[in-house]
Amino acid sequence: MKTLLPKEALAALTFARLRALNGVMETGSFSAAARRMNVSQATISQQVRNLEHALNAELFKRMANDMVPTKLCQDIYKTSREIEDAGERIAKTLSQHSTLEQGELRVGLGNPLPGMALIAAFQDHFPSVNVKIEMGSWGKIVQAVTEGRVDVAVLPEVPDQPRFKRRKIQSQCVVVIVHPEHPLAAQSEVSCRDLMRERLIMRTAGSSTQRVVDEAFQKAGLSPRASIVLDTRDGVLDAVAHRLGVGFMWNKGASRQDGFIQIPCREMHLERSDYVFTLRATKGTLPEVFFAFDRRGL
Repeated sequence: MKTLLPKEALAALTFARLRALNGVMETGSFSAAARRMNVSQATISQQVRNLEHALNAELFKRMANDMVPTKLCQDIYKTSREIEDAGERIAKTLSQHSTLEQGELRVGLGNPLPGMALIAAFQDHFPSVNVKIEMGSWGKIVQAVTEGRVDVAVLPEVPDQPRFKRRKIQSQCVVVIVHPEHPLAAQSEVSCRDLMRERLIMRTAGSSTQRVVDEAFQKAGLSPRASIVLDTRDGVLDAVAHRLGVGFMWNKGASRQDGFIQIPCREMHLERSDYVFTLRATKGTLPEVFFAFDRRGL
């Protein structure tokens, strides 16, 4: 039997031939290997025959309907399996690199912060990713995640449900906001009863802020009446800045600080958690990377 030189043996060990060898080793036949690899049986058979011819050695003994590997085949398989696994890892790395170079990520936000800060840090690392942002109330963003309109979102008080995968990123509480010249602006703290005398600016149903406000007044045994109801946080900030009344917001929910003053409310002091979250069924490199991304100092 002719002994192959190392360079000749290496040339014979093509990736396609080794994959065919692995497939037959692991399934026991040409036909089963072909089904698993989604190619024709003739392709698998030809690859194995070409490898045997190139190596000038028998790799499988044909016994009835089974392919029994020779000792040489078993020895080669130990390394050929590692080579195929490494090839798959390289392919995955290339796919991830391509996605992170030119992919698109859809993010849902209820408040600008902390989501915007997380997106900014993410894009510092992956500047070529196209980020599309959908903003809305808590209920609208949860619905957007559930319906697949966004890949991942940042919200407070995300339901602890099996369908969601979530990661806590910070805690904050709801505070009262007033114009700097409002009589309450000098107070270090207010109560729900104090607020009953004020013109209250509320959010629409589905807002996480409004849920906290409703719970606080309910626990205090009070039934406030809204003077103005607005759909967005920015609308509330503008209304307060124009002295239309007293509003509410998450204390870390906005980078804007002009036109209003934050005041803690006795019944709303309990901190709630903000989460980055996605559906457990969501697949793809970008949602996974963004979900796990951690901004230093957040």
